[in-house]
Amino acid sequence: MGEATENGSGQQKWRFRGNKDLTTASAITVRGVLNMLKDNLSKDDPRTVIPLGHGDPSAFPCFRTTSTAEDAIVDSVRSAKFNGYSSTVGILPARRAIAESLSKDLPYALSPDDVFLTVGCTQSMEVVISVLARPGANILLPRPGFPYYEARASFSKLEVRHFDLLPDNGWEVDLAGVEKLADENTAAMVIINPGNPCGNVFSYQHLEKIAEMAKKLGIMVIADEVYDHLAFGSKPFVPMGVFGSIAPVLTLGSISKRWIVPGWRLGWIVTTDPNGILNRSGVVESIKGFLNISADPATFIQGAIPHIFEKTTDDFFSRIISILKHTADICYEMIKEIPCITCPSKPEGSMFVMVKLNLLMLNGIKDDVDFCLKLAKEESVIVLPGTAVGLKNWLRVTFAIEPSSLEEGLRRIKAFYERHASKQ
Repeated sequence: MGEATENGSGQQKWRFRGNKDLTTASAITVRGVLNMLKDNLSKDDPRTVIPLGHGDPSAFPCFRTTSTAEDAIVDSVRSAKFNGYSSTVGILPARRAIAESLSKDLPYALSPDDVFLTVGCTQSMEVVISVLARPGANILLPRPGFPYYEARASFSKLEVRHFDLLPDNGWEVDLAGVEKLADENTAAMVIINPGNPCGNVFSYQHLEKIAEMAKKLGIMVIADEVYDHLAFGSKPFVPMGVFGSIAPVLTLGSISKRWIVPGWRLGWIVTTDPNGILNRSGVVESIKGFLNISADPATFIQGAIPHIFEKTTDDFFSRIISILKHTADICYEMIKEIPCITCPSKPEGSMFVMVKLNLLMLNGIKDDVDFCLKLAKEESVIVLPGTAVGLKNWLRVTFAIEPSSLEEGLRRIKAFYERHASKQ
């Protein structure tokens, strides 16, 4: 039996060490970057910190979730029916409720067997990346995009290739670029709709072109729809699953954003694939295999899902969308008054907008990260540097906060610009 030994200095020698891949992967997440910015806040500034860097509006009273959802959680706990383990794919009533709800927007009906419950949409991403991470495979990710995909792919040794979203075309996918990137080892492409970080909403026609491209390349589409139905512009939200008969789709979603409860950690993966391609390829069995060796969402939250989905009224959703439209308008109009940043298109969905930073108009600012670090220190405003989502010298701004706080935050950004404005 092996024993720990001493090294040359007489100290105990241990054989274990941490996994450096985890440290590397976590550094490129939104949370990692935001934590760095928070560490740079001035302790001497008496003003309230304005959080324009993350998508969690739950702290603000105007975004409080519906009492229907709260009552459903209480009833679920008090029923004592959901204190035990659930099936690894999720309890049947919850999966059935999600299938019925999503089917309303599709040309065919989903089955509960098409639904797999996860610990938030984050675990959904972890599952699909792990399922696809066979030796030599690659995945196509949008730029800008949500960096957790890169972080998880890096840890899983899955090669990442980036296709561009085109700011001058409403952040549509560069379809020609996708075709050039793909090869025989490409497994899937990811789209995020409504868009994080761009605030765009893809049209029906553009989504159809994406599906046709996926079919041509022989790949699946991973549709991140965590912001589903949070659309307030000229284009309605259309689920990618509408085109599941053209190319197989794995739809990722959760209750986090639409119900404003990210901390409840209830998400899903849905196979929108009427031709059964995902079954024949072994993808469905791989998803089940992953869920067999991972954590499940809290059972009492699963138990509340049927009530939440069936009883939440349209008034609640309309109110949330109305607030987001109002704050998006505020954001878009006030950004026009800050000369060093430019917004290529008005946000039409989700909770974010991407704006371009003009460094030539600023003195003493090296890049987008430097801008955000100094903004945090001098103005107690947190904005996410575009580098974190794949676009250097851009910024991601969230407008999902109280209107008065948003206005104050943008006024501080303007004051920051005026203090650092180039004399030229």
